[in-house]
Amino acid sequence: MSSSFNTSAGTRGARQPGRAAKWFNKWMMKRIRRKGGAKLRGLNALVLTTTGRKSGEPRSTPVGWFPGKSGGWLIVASAAGAPKNPAWYLNLAAHPDQVQVELGGRKVYVDAEQLQGAEREEAWRQITTAAPRFAQYQVNTDREIPVIRLTPRSAR
Repeated sequence: MSSSFNTSAGTRGARQPGRAAKWFNKWMMKRIRRKGGAKLRGLNALVLTTTGRKSGEPRSTPVGWFPGKSGGWLIVASAAGAPKNPAWYLNLAAHPDQVQVELGGRKVYVDAEQLQGAEREEAWRQITTAAPRFAQYQVNTDREIPVIRLTPRSAR
């Protein structure tokens, strides 16, 4: 699989989420795992586990998701409109074939692909219609906010 991850950091944007976000993320992941799913700032949430690009260690974080085609998920690397991409995006870019999601009490291995062109635009319209704050995040930064499609693997 060729890498589709090509969004570099911007030069302006909102503040990157801080230390309080780490505590909140741990709490949120426990909630998602305990309940088999949860809402994160009004969005359906899943636990995304990537492989650290530097450490090689598993890294988990809660992310909001939107329904993708064929039973997959769309996630957005917004970092609330910060100029830098979130760490999980950089991990996906380094290891797009070493990703899993936890949702509904199960773990699913997925392939990750950054959407480009017309596919991204269609997904972006879906996302910003369902959650208008993402449109504001895009206004806040000069990087194009990545939209990632997670597709379940049939066998692993």
